[in-house]
Amino acid sequence: MIDILVCPICKGPLEKRPSDGHLVCKADKLAFPVRDGIPIMLVEQAEPVSTPNS
Repeated sequence: MIDILVCPICKGPLEKRPSDGHLVCKADKLAFPVRDGIPIMLVEQAEPVSTPNS
């Protein structure tokens, strides 16, 4: 099911982050949490993704 989910902001693809299971949108630099196997696709719950260049 995760394969069909898209970012709620840009509708772009998401990648699963192996370290914590969050779903990451590289375009918007946001990580959406997954709790008890359920993706939380609320922008208010998303965390900013830090990049090595920032």
